[in-house]
Amino acid sequence: MPESTAQSTQTTSPSSSGTAQFRRETSAKGEFVRQGNRFTDRITADGSSGRKVEPGRYRLIWSRACPWAHRAAIVRRLLGLEDAISLGTVDPIRDERGWRFSLDPDGRDPVLGVEFLSESYLATDPGYEGRVTVPSLVDERSGLVVTNDYPRITLDLSTEWKAFHKPGAPDLYPEDLRAEIDGVADLIFHDVNNGVYKCGFATSQEAYESAYDALFARLDWLEDRLRGQRYLLGDRLTEADIRLFTTLVRFDAVYHGHFKCNRNKITEMPVLWAYARDLFQTPGIGETVDFDQIKRHYYGTHHMINPTGVVPKGPDTSGWTTPHERG
Repeated sequence: MPESTAQSTQTTSPSSSGTAQFRRETSAKGEFVRQGNRFTDRITADGSSGRKVEPGRYRLIWSRACPWAHRAAIVRRLLGLEDAISLGTVDPIRDERGWRFSLDPDGRDPVLGVEFLSESYLATDPGYEGRVTVPSLVDERSGLVVTNDYPRITLDLSTEWKAFHKPGAPDLYPEDLRAEIDGVADLIFHDVNNGVYKCGFATSQEAYESAYDALFARLDWLEDRLRGQRYLLGDRLTEADIRLFTTLVRFDAVYHGHFKCNRNKITEMPVLWAYARDLFQTPGIGETVDFDQIKRHYYGTHHMINPTGVVPKGPDTSGWTTPHERG
C-alpha cells in the first residue's frame, strides 16, 4: 500500500525555537517530514521473506497513545490473533531514551527482558540513530526487531496470518477492493493521519497553514463521502476505516488544541462524528482506546509545544457511547 515514508535531508528550521519536536524531521521551510521505517522485513505464510508465520514467535510492541501502533492492536484483536502474536505495551510518557516498559511490574518487558524498546533496536542495528517507533514486531527468540513498517504490519496480519484468524474474522483487505483501499488510505495518510502532525510540528506559518488547509479539505471530503454509505468502501469495514479511526478518536482530545487543528472538532461534523462512534462501538475497537494515556502522551512529551506539561481535563468523552444510527 503506498504510504509516504520519505525522510527529510534538512535539519534546520526557520523558527526561533529551532524545532517543534524532532529536529531531523523538520525541513528548512518549517515542514514536518516523517522519517522512514528502518526495519522492513516481512513475516510471510510461506516463509519466502526469510521469516515464516509462526504462532508464539513474535511480539507486537505498541503504545495505547500512538495512532500508528493503535491500528495494529485493533487489527490484531479484530482478526483474533491474540494467541498467535503476543502484545507488549510501553508507557505513554517517553524520555530521551524513548519508549519504556515502565508499565510492567519490574520495569522490563516480561518476554523480551528489556527496559526500553531502543535496546531491541540497537541489538538489531547498533548504529541506529533515528527515532524508535511503535508498532514494532520483535522476534521473541532473538530479541531482534523484524519490522517497524507500520503500514505493512497490518496488511500482513490480514493476508499472511489468515490461517490463524478466528472464525468469522472480517476480511479487512479483500482482494477485490485492494486498489480502492490503497487509494483512499493514501489520501487519508497524507492529509489526515500525517496531516495533523504536519500541523502540530510545523515551525513556519506557511507550512502550518498549508497542512491545515489540506487537513480540513480532506475531512470535508470524508464527511461528504460517508454521508451515503456506512464505511469508506461502502458496506464493508476495511483497513482504510481502521487507519482513519485512530486519528479521529484522538482529534478532539489532542489534535484540535495541541496541534492547532482548530477549524472545528469532529463532534461538530455530524457525519464523521456518527461514523467515528459507529467504529468505536464495534467490538474489538472501542475497548482499545485509552483517552487518559492519549492525552498524557501528547501533552506530556511534546515539550516544545506544551512546555508546562499540563494535561487538560477535557473533553467529555461520554458521547462516544451514544447511538450513532448508522448500522
